[in-house]
Amino acid sequence: MADQFDVIVLGSGPGGYVAAIRCAQLGLKTAIVERENLGGICLNWGCIPTKALLRSGEMLHHMRHADSYGLVNSGEVKADLPKIVARSRAVAKQLNQGVTGLMKKNKIAVYMGTGKLTATGKMVVALNDGKTADLQAKHIIVATGARARDLPFAKADGKRIWTYRHAMVPEEMPAELLVIGSGAIGIEFACFYNDCGAKVTVVEMLDRIVPAEDAEVSALLQKSLTKQGMTILTSAGVESLTADANGVAAKIKTKDGTVEDKRFSHVIVAVGIVHNIEGIGLEELGVVVEKGRITIDPYGRTNVPGVWAIGDVTGAPWLAHKASHEGIIAAESIAKELGNADVHPHTMDASNIPGCTYCHPQVASVGLSEAKAKEAGYEVRVGKFPFIGNGKAIALGETEGFIKTVFDAKTGELLGAHMIGAEVTELIQGYTVGKTAELVEEDFINTVYPHPTLSEMMHESVLAAYERVLHI
Repeated sequence: MADQFDVIVLGSGPGGYVAAIRCAQLGLKTAIVERENLGGICLNWGCIPTKALLRSGEMLHHMRHADSYGLVNSGEVKADLPKIVARSRAVAKQLNQGVTGLMKKNKIAVYMGTGKLTATGKMVVALNDGKTADLQAKHIIVATGARARDLPFAKADGKRIWTYRHAMVPEEMPAELLVIGSGAIGIEFACFYNDCGAKVTVVEMLDRIVPAEDAEVSALLQKSLTKQGMTILTSAGVESLTADANGVAAKIKTKDGTVEDKRFSHVIVAVGIVHNIEGIGLEELGVVVEKGRITIDPYGRTNVPGVWAIGDVTGAPWLAHKASHEGIIAAESIAKELGNADVHPHTMDASNIPGCTYCHPQVASVGLSEAKAKEAGYEVRVGKFPFIGNGKAIALGETEGFIKTVFDAKTGELLGAHMIGAEVTELIQGYTVGKTAELVEEDFINTVYPHPTLSEMMHESVLAAYERVLHI
């Protein structure tokens, strides 16, 4: 006989486990199915452990520049890669145990195994211990996420050609590293390995790195990374990779059309993702899938009643915080369908979702870039304030970067905010709250920002858009 639930969540990443917790909070009997690790890729092999690696790289960077802070470093500073990786894995393990505790606290049944939808409201789980479990629920949330995309001509082997997952647990330090793709994942690993002493080359097929960001941010980041010792090749492509026991031979087509033969010790492929839709019963149930992703309405419903989907498996932006928020929306929508009149599900405006890249200097943004705003037909007012004009940034020794804001000249609406510099991944939430609350320039201008803080630059950038800047 099948185990009975109100909701089954397939996948326990930041979308799945948050959806399960919210369902449980709303009084729904909930189960979660996970084939590998509670917390999913983000917690175990993505967002969190990569930030642990980057923190080690950042510390190494600062130690090498200790003299600029009046400190004397009398010993040799170098990366101990096994210890760095061990710390990263320990951080992931701690958080995995935390999610396990949250499942127990919220009385969510956990099934460790591979789940497949067999009919509306039914799922069979091939448990990791070799047994089988039959589950039944009125509602099923698919949160199976995504995986790294391989190059068609060079599948990752984990030895010389890596995905992000291999790059987090390397068996050896790369001497000369090729990173293919300059999105957040590619640039973060490029920064980590560059800080650890590898000679890094980044190849990007588009005309600038971090191409989703504002053009001025891309330009400054490329300048900074080049100064740090990286080779950046834009409007370029990798035509072939041939791995052997000693390294990888690459053919790289450069901006001028020349094909160059290069050799590297290792390669990281960061050219996008593939949605995890195979083998989970979607086709048999008739769930609509377009361009490899599950089609949903603004509340997470698929075209099949009782089947919902959230997170990376539904498409861009592929961000953990987007998945978590979608999980809450779906959970509350399900509760409402099951008769809970006290919940009021809301939809999510994708333009209010911030993006962050944890390189050095950091990059963060929300909303439209200046170019996109103009393409959309807005008349814009643009403000920009440099880190060199901020007292806290100078005291920190972090004077590289700027904050840029884009406003609708007619209404004062904040259309977008773009940052590069120290701790901007923490600062961006201020603009995200303001944008979500539909604040206008006057609200930002009339807000009191604490001194001395980096956040004062957020104020100054808005002032600059309205020709009122104070400190530059």
